[in-house]
Amino acid sequence: MEEAAARELLVAVNPNTSSSLPFLLLVPYGEGLLLASAGKWPRERSIFCMELPSRCWPRSPDLVDRSRVLACERRGASIDVVLDRPVRNRSQLVFTTCRGREMIFWQSPQARVRYPERSVVPASTAAGLSGLEIIVDTREKDGYDFAYQPVRLVRHRLACGDYGVVHDGRLVAAVERKSLPDLAGSLANHRLEYALAELAALPRAAVVIEEDYGQLFALEHSREARIADRLARLQVRYQSVPIIFLGTRGLAQEWIYRFLGAARQWVVDELAAGSHIDGQPGNRALRSAPAAYSASESSVRRWAYTVGLPQPEKGPIRPEVWAAWRRTHPRG
Repeated sequence: MEEAAARELLVAVNPNTSSSLPFLLLVPYGEGLLLASAGKWPRERSIFCMELPSRCWPRSPDLVDRSRVLACERRGASIDVVLDRPVRNRSQLVFTTCRGREMIFWQSPQARVRYPERSVVPASTAAGLSGLEIIVDTREKDGYDFAYQPVRLVRHRLACGDYGVVHDGRLVAAVERKSLPDLAGSLANHRLEYALAELAALPRAAVVIEEDYGQLFALEHSREARIADRLARLQVRYQSVPIIFLGTRGLAQEWIYRFLGAARQWVVDELAAGSHIDGQPGNRALRSAPAAYSASESSVRRWAYTVGLPQPEKGPIRPEVWAAWRRTHPRG
């Protein structure tokens, strides 16, 4: 559909007068997503929609609204649409199931706030936590036992991070845990930069610090401003990996549990939504996630030597060497 390629959101009168949905909505997602809609814009209430084949779009549509689209991206079981206009510029198409039927709702922030009981946002994070399996890196010392959470812990050498969630042999989410002294040390010797580079290759990742941010400026034998500046530069460089200060070990453990549970549920939703909306499971990030389990550093060093990749005998293995290893060993 040529109109969809123009990156515009088009609303037209439905030429099928026998339909109970009087409008057509053409969304510039993919090759064009055509919906029959019960309204022109979701004001106070969410609007029910039904997907139609592209041939149902009329050659000479009777347009009632036309707006340039700034962003149109799928996130899980919904498509977020941002329009280039000052008001009524944000909306969301939610793909959900109700009473065994697949349904699509068009909603705006106003509709969700005013009618929270009618919200059709996908299931909450808690639904993803039952039977959660967390992989704990074998190099993790004095780690968390998640004694008060319903999880199953499995120890294995992870490709990166200290705690992770695995799907189909691939590491889809991981969290790196650090105490404040470990954070300062890894900033000084650049280990944190290497770790962030590896975490950034995952679909979802984070770094958790077991202290408040203010404690950075109470470190002894360290130049506080320099540490804070290095940390800020790394966060800007690796913006996809949030660095979270959580104050205590207990809060850090709880946050990791919630984060990995949400990531596990995101994988389930993404696979289902991708198959339904895009015609293939998951998204590009999920399909390109690296192998979950890592070889030992000694074996990677030997491999790098045999293929002629420069690598010092001591110190951390360079990220480009790890990347080359994973390209040639896709299952770790």
